[in-house]
Amino acid sequence: MDINEERLHHPENDPAYMGLKVNEGVVAQPMINPNFRRVARRTYTVDEFVTGILASDITCLSQAVTLVESNRPEHQAIAQQIIERCLPYSGKSMRIGITGVPGAGKSTSIDTFGMHLVKQGRKLAVLAIDPSSERSGGSILGDKTRMEQLSREKNAFIRPSPTAGSLGGVARKTRETIILCEAAGFDTIFVETVGVGQSETAVHSMVDFFLLIQLAGTGDELQGIKRGIMEMADAIVINKADGDNIDKANLAASHFRNALHLFPPTESGWRPKVLTYSGFYGIGIKEIWDMIDEYRHFAMDSGYFTEKRQRQAKWWMYESINDALKASFYQNEHVQRLRPEVEQQVLSDTLSSFVGAQHLLDTYFEALKGK
Repeated sequence: MDINEERLHHPENDPAYMGLKVNEGVVAQPMINPNFRRVARRTYTVDEFVTGILASDITCLSQAVTLVESNRPEHQAIAQQIIERCLPYSGKSMRIGITGVPGAGKSTSIDTFGMHLVKQGRKLAVLAIDPSSERSGGSILGDKTRMEQLSREKNAFIRPSPTAGSLGGVARKTRETIILCEAAGFDTIFVETVGVGQSETAVHSMVDFFLLIQLAGTGDELQGIKRGIMEMADAIVINKADGDNIDKANLAASHFRNALHLFPPTESGWRPKVLTYSGFYGIGIKEIWDMIDEYRHFAMDSGYFTEKRQRQAKWWMYESINDALKASFYQNEHVQRLRPEVEQQVLSDTLSSFVGAQHLLDTYFEALKGK
């Protein structure tokens, strides 16, 4: 008797048991719809990818970005061909990095900023670097849910990317995604960071304008917050300047302005500005974008805009070399065989960390010579 028959058969309904009655159960339903048929995703050739991206086909763009983010060698080979073909059509957007402490309202602000731009007829791509769990390796990737208005716009493309424990790798892939988005016709690119921390340096090295979002009353303005972040910022904006918080926001803005006066002049000659706004109510948004347009004209007229992009391209070339060398070292079979032994010697204090590292490097270089 199977489980369904057992559920339908109840001895309590036997005439021997007077006054007892149990209704028959329901036959267990299959967990998967028997009519379900998985539809195979269409695979594109490199030519079809490039043609689709240049025609602003979001499906082609999304699948190309997936190839860029993949760690599989065959996917990377295709992705690099697509990027190389799209490169001549890139570089025509304004790239803006947006950072701030968690809870500062980055996603809400991007939603409001984006709607302001879309209504002007601009095309916006939002690339959000999402933190991954150190334990499970998973990411929520919930930026679309926090950007309710923007996610419904046909001229907006929102793409969250998990860090997956490797910020450097995601930063490189984000830069490659920027190229694809520009080739697809997006004239404004937002790169949202995971929050104040390590990611800012990587994002700063791939954008034209770096915007720091702050809150009033957090104490940061009194500490001269995170000097490294403030030195990178081309502007600081104080969010949630509405209702009873307006006076606090204005006071925080004056503190930040005083702090910025103590910093050395920027390379571009631009003096960072401090503005207040409300992302939730959409107050002060136009003033922020007028300021960003002012910076763009300032940087282009002085030649700094092109100079910075060239310097960034050179920096990323050497970063790519560093990544490739690191991967080659750790994937080398001779190094992989020797690593456990050297690690054990370091842990047992019979070998110093520096000597152990040199031993592994010598093994790697000797293996290269033998090829």
